[in-house]
Amino acid sequence: MNASQWYDSGQLIEVNNRNLFVYDSDHLKQSNKPVLIILHGYPTCSYDYYKTLPYLQSKFRVVIHDHLGFGYSDKPKDYSYCLIEQAQYALNLWQKLGINQAHLLAHDYGTSIATEIIAQDNEKKLNHLSLLSVTLCNGSIHIELAKLRLIQKLLLNKISGPIVARLSNKKTLTRNLQNIYFDKSKISQSEIDALWTMMIHHNGRNVLHQTTQYIKQRYSYWQRWIGALKTTDLQIQILWAKNDPVAVIEIAELLHQEIRKSDLILLENLGHFPMLEDPKLWSNSVIKSINI
Repeated sequence: MNASQWYDSGQLIEVNNRNLFVYDSDHLKQSNKPVLIILHGYPTCSYDYYKTLPYLQSKFRVVIHDHLGFGYSDKPKDYSYCLIEQAQYALNLWQKLGINQAHLLAHDYGTSIATEIIAQDNEKKLNHLSLLSVTLCNGSIHIELAKLRLIQKLLLNKISGPIVARLSNKKTLTRNLQNIYFDKSKISQSEIDALWTMMIHHNGRNVLHQTTQYIKQRYSYWQRWIGALKTTDLQIQILWAKNDPVAVIEIAELLHQEIRKSDLILLENLGHFPMLEDPKLWSNSVIKSINI
């Protein structure tokens, strides 16, 4: 599926005066399937899940949106890119779509948005949403254990960040994506072309260094977000590709120790984007872990 085909599969929905790109497998609300809401990772977008949809949609109404600064959503320069604000945009979107109960799945960047939502659930602040379960996939929630890539470190720096963002190109994206796959041959040029098209949409390079600041927020809000996981009563599935060179397996193992109601499901011979590298195995593991 190319970038324009993915765009045609979704719609733009205005939330708080910003446009979010949203894929909703049952936007007409014609089925009674349980809802699966997905929070995507960095630096990609909702397109990460296009190959999983035939499997997931057999069981769920699947709703995925591009966070602000990503994909086909707006990419304002005058925005904080604070993960707490990103969580509020997600919650407001789901309320607008009439979603009042759902299973939540999050990957990478999205896992920190998910932990903020869990913190608000612990505080009884989710007035319009009941979480049935949460699945966390390959995210550096324990940021102190993460193996950050060089480009992430450069983008984080206030001096080099804007320069590296402006100089980024498709070759840079290709190299960095291939390096975090277990099997480099599993990512196709057409997928890279599509992801790059969506990254530069709305002048995305201008905010790339801003979106990367989420890494610092994982340190700033560590106590809140790790604390939320330790005290939640929600059922948490930890679904982890074992060969992720960034969100390493030690993070998953520590989360499993800390979270009272958690299951740890490990996937062999997969890297940081298991939903693209082996969509059938990953999707079936999601369905099985949620026990639908």
